[in-house]
Amino acid sequence: MSHHTLKGKSILITGGGSGIGLGTAELLVADGAHVTICGRTETKLEAAVTQILAKANHGGTVQHLVADVTVEADVERAVTAAVSRTGTLDGLFACAGGSLAMGPMLDGDLEGWRGTLELNVLGSFLCVKHGGAAMAAHGGGSIVLMSSGAGHFPHRFLSAYGISKAAIDELVHYAAEELGDRGIRVNSVRPGIIDDELMSFITAGGALLDDYLAEMPLSRVGTVDDVARIVRFLLSDESAWMTGERIGIDGGHHTRRGANYQKLFG
Repeated sequence: MSHHTLKGKSILITGGGSGIGLGTAELLVADGAHVTICGRTETKLEAAVTQILAKANHGGTVQHLVADVTVEADVERAVTAAVSRTGTLDGLFACAGGSLAMGPMLDGDLEGWRGTLELNVLGSFLCVKHGGAAMAAHGGGSIVLMSSGAGHFPHRFLSAYGISKAAIDELVHYAAEELGDRGIRVNSVRPGIIDDELMSFITAGGALLDDYLAEMPLSRVGTVDDVARIVRFLLSDESAWMTGERIGIDGGHHTRRGANYQKLFG
């Protein structure tokens, strides 16, 4: 498969300063894409740009800007910056997200839940709204949202996060249906446990990691690249007739049961 189907394309990646967002940006710039990364921390973004440029190829470029996906004006600004590269926005990977609440539902912290839903669901909605508007103005594009296995089958004590990711997967359905006639495709990826900064507290070892591995047919921790390569596929014309899909990249974890985060609480 040629990996240069994204050469010269303009791509925006939120949460591009670390983890899967950074790994995807690195892959795309090496393929010749013009990538804009955004996130909340300038120093992280600057370090990411240095890392990405070390592997840049085929005319690929990268720029960064500080943006919070829960702030509509920031998302608008990020989309405008991405469009400024080539005059279009060809792809958007809404990777920014996280969990601000963990533990038993009966002790659930309302602010943690509210923050998690705002970051994951409303942040993704704002990316669809503004990224989609830019794509609609220029004949279409591809949007990839960041879901999780936790949004598809329960991971005990990870309810706020999982429910927010289930909402993202339904956003994929709604947006794919509504935006298809504008030439815009919308899909999501559902990673399992990935060896990145966000998950290092699990991948370092212990009862929760053991639980993950026991429930995975391909019993290993995933890499950032495992996910980045699928995102690249979804952003490229290789997947031109795919929309409304939610793709599990989890070593088959979804065939068994979700991880038991109760193990973090003793």
